[in-house]
Amino acid sequence: MSEVKKIKKGLDIKLIGKAEKVLEKADRSETYAIKPTDFPGLTPKLKVKVDAEVKAGSPLFFDKYSPEVNFASPVSGKVIAVNRGERRKILEVVVQADAEIQYEEFKKADPNGLSREEVKEELLKSGLWAFIRQRPYDVIAKPEDAPKAIFVSAFDSAPLAADVDFLLEGEAEAFQAGIDALAKLTDGKVHLNINPNLNQAKMFSEVKNATVNKFAGVHPAGNVGVQIHHIDPINKGEVAWVVRPQEVVFIGRLFQKGIYDVSRKVALCGSEVKTPCYFETITGASVRNILKGKLKDDEKIRVVSGNVLTGKHIPEDGFIGMYDSQITVIPEGDKFEFLGWAMPGLSKFSMSKSFFSWLTPNKEYRLDANLNGEHRAYVVSGEYEKVLPMDVLPVHLIKSILVEDIDQMEQLGIYEVAPEDFALCEFVCTSKIDVQDIVRQGIDLMIKEMS
Repeated sequence: MSEVKKIKKGLDIKLIGKAEKVLEKADRSETYAIKPTDFPGLTPKLKVKVDAEVKAGSPLFFDKYSPEVNFASPVSGKVIAVNRGERRKILEVVVQADAEIQYEEFKKADPNGLSREEVKEELLKSGLWAFIRQRPYDVIAKPEDAPKAIFVSAFDSAPLAADVDFLLEGEAEAFQAGIDALAKLTDGKVHLNINPNLNQAKMFSEVKNATVNKFAGVHPAGNVGVQIHHIDPINKGEVAWVVRPQEVVFIGRLFQKGIYDVSRKVALCGSEVKTPCYFETITGASVRNILKGKLKDDEKIRVVSGNVLTGKHIPEDGFIGMYDSQITVIPEGDKFEFLGWAMPGLSKFSMSKSFFSWLTPNKEYRLDANLNGEHRAYVVSGEYEKVLPMDVLPVHLIKSILVEDIDQMEQLGIYEVAPEDFALCEFVCTSKIDVQDIVRQGIDLMIKEMS
């Protein structure tokens, strides 16, 4: 029996609106979009023009600096828009879906009988390589690299996170095929990290070609970066790859069916949802039909693709992010209360004992997107260290990024971290610092300096 690694530093934010394990149907989305902005460090080059006909698995664009890495259409249909931002930056490639999906055909085979190069070739051709990311830098993995290990976090500890067991229900064979394919890509181990307190041991106990590790404790126990730090930390010159559980299933389907099938379950959750539940959809779908008739009408809302700590704000007709398994809806929080930060209240959440709500530790809260204060100078308070379970000096690292001190960033652990690992630091920050953005800037600087 392997040892359970207990994560004690961190914070569970209990919010109203956890999705019930009920799978409901929504009207099929008419449009789907792949957003280059979902892929940090990517410089996209289009392969299609507006009005082009595509199939599911047809490449829409590729990486300028790694042309073999394709980004595929999730459905068949017609490209109806290429939305751009400042300096003609590509924001979305939008496809209007056919009534019935037509698929590009790829090689159907047992991954155990294929070589590493054959597995890699199929993942690159199909567009599924985009789901394999690397540490350091939290970017899409480079095909020419040899990772020392591959990590899959089989649980999510973020607020209102989707239940991974429910997401993978009925997908055991595809999941195993995906693990078999990943095992071909490394000479090291495929680490499958579970939380035994969620009764996951039974589901994953029969998985082959993977080493099962056990984690428990508060968020960010489910963050793969935290898990890597406690299993096999990344040093300068080393590379590890990470894949999310549903994306392992996508890889497995490719080799089982020979098609690019990225259909998935997503959780619709949050305090502003009438009946939080799950929907079956396809990666990149518009959320319009999922949200229709499901939201409360009492005030202005914010729709987030992903969780409230690391997700992205999208419009009510926006598109699900490439890596997201949940849609969270919370109040916008554009109402202000005089001295609200100083007024006592049982409905106010605080990591400290600032409010009497600490007397009810299991209470669930209806929190909004209000910052409850303005940006201000850094205050040395030790808050970050309480919620970051890594041997990193977070404030020192952030300051070294701000002054662009490359040597100091290396010494303080920039290779081990990703923005999501600092999400709780940003949440508890007295100074309202955009910590995740700063970490991303530091990582981008390292990539530029090392290229």
